Amino acid sequence: MQREIKEKSSLQLVIAFYLTFLVFAIVSYALYAEDYSLGMEIVVEVIFILLTLLFTFFDAKRVFALYNIRELHWRNILFATLFPVVSAVIVYYTLGWVNDALFGFDDNVFYNYQDYADGFFWIMIFYVVIPPIFEELAFRGFLFNQMRHFASPKVTILATGFIFALIHFSVVSIVWIFPFGIVLGYLRHRYNTLWLGMIVHFIHNLLVVLLDYHYYYLDF
Repeated sequence: MQREIKEKSSLQLVIAFYLTFLVFAIVSYALYAEDYSLGMEIVVEVIFILLTLLFTFFDAKRVFALYNIRELHWRNILFATLFPVVSAVIVYYTLGWVNDALFGFDDNVFYNYQDYADGFFWIMIFYVVIPPIFEELAFRGFLFNQMRHFASPKVTILATGFIFALIHFSVVSIVWIFPFGIVLGYLRHRYNTLWLGMIVHFIHNLLVVLLDYHYYYLDF
């Protein structure tokens, strides 16, 4: 009986999480379409962080237990360091080719920040710092924990990876974000820590930003 209550409660939290972040993604997309400014992006990122922390509150003890370092052996760290190098290069050049072939434009993030005095700083915050910390906390922390109460590890890895991709609200990006999320989910399940996923996420995003930085300044 107690287990059934726990499973029902976790299912309700998962549904609430999914609907909340889906609405957040839709509203954010609409807001950016009207006003893609630094101020708006700060507001959106702050809301994302607060929503993540709010859900984490419901399972804080178990989520923060995932910040353990017991499984940070050199082989795991080596994989978490090398894998995102490969993934960043493949994703960057593949998406660049797709965007050019299908839409005829260069989706370089620096074009959106070129009018800001501290554009590079804000890109690092929004793309390199916040996602590895708070997306891992939300999807591989809270959401993963709750789904494990009523789903198998395999289903949990696939489902959290899919929701992770869906929330990014990009038809093109979902092709790579879904398998990327599966890798992050596997690391979370296999080693019971968020650190490896955070390392992978951080290095991947950092390299993509640095590649954008390189090609942006080649145009000048």
